[in-house]
Amino acid sequence: MGVRKNQLTYRSHLEPTFERLFNKLEVIQKRRPLPPIALHKIKESLAVEWTYHSNSIEGNSLTLRETQMVLQEGITIKGKSLKEHFEVKNHEFALAHLEQLSKSKKNLTIQEILELHGYIMRSVEDLYAGRLRNGGVRIAGANFIPPHAHKVSDLLDDLMATVNHNPMGLNPIEMAAFFHHQMVWIHPFFDGNGRTARLAMNLILIRAGFPPAIILRQDRKKYYTALNSANQGNYQKLMLLMAQALERSLNIYLSILPDAEEEYMEISNLVKEPDFPYGQEYISLLARQGKIDAHKEGKNWHTSKAAVTNYILNRKRKRHLQ
Repeated sequence: MGVRKNQLTYRSHLEPTFERLFNKLEVIQKRRPLPPIALHKIKESLAVEWTYHSNSIEGNSLTLRETQMVLQEGITIKGKSLKEHFEVKNHEFALAHLEQLSKSKKNLTIQEILELHGYIMRSVEDLYAGRLRNGGVRIAGANFIPPHAHKVSDLLDDLMATVNHNPMGLNPIEMAAFFHHQMVWIHPFFDGNGRTARLAMNLILIRAGFPPAIILRQDRKKYYTALNSANQGNYQKLMLLMAQALERSLNIYLSILPDAEEEYMEISNLVKEPDFPYGQEYISLLARQGKIDAHKEGKNWHTSKAAVTNYILNRKRKRHLQ
């Protein structure tokens, strides 16, 4: 198992985006240690968001505020099932375990994936928590049938070899997205595959120094469309979605630097700024395509005047060189 060269056609489109993300990571790394109180608040907030969005993608009906109440206040939400409460607490325990795993820079292992799945499924499906499936499964809405159960172990071995030896020279962002897709395609568990895949892909990112990439519930349809495209060998949509999710987290971390200058605004508000020369539709298109420094908060795209200016200047510079 590996990435074929014809699957890397997205690189020419996303190379500037990857470069921007690595530049942001470098800024953060150079400024460590970050302000401790602000850093604690960000980690706490991202943990709640990560739990909420990952569970919500899988159908959990607790809201962001309700998820926060369960996690931080120990409150039981009236009208919500016991299973949904377990899913929230389980994800919290899985995140705590992931933090311990992330302190080691060793290669990703199947055992680590099984451990994360064990936390996700405990008290929900104890019989299969942390255990590979031994039967067939079908996925509603997917354009493929997962491999036979007897192939799962070997496929995971192949995937670990690809992740850890990196024969195509993928950067950590690409590798996390590739791993995520392959993990979901193999579908090694009867349930909990998506949540476990999103945890393990972020273990790859965090070990590389990045913050977690949180796929938003508002992007659920886009997310599944991207996975289906990857099933056909086209990784561009998934790579872009991963990069955009990661950019959001990087921007949150950059915002706590004492001399942070970048001011991100909703695009609808930014275009109302005096003398702003572009319309909302054009800037939104650039954001969706990953061509400018932008991230989503809920359903709304945020960017900065500097990000738009830099994009326009770079485009003019390239035209001049041609």
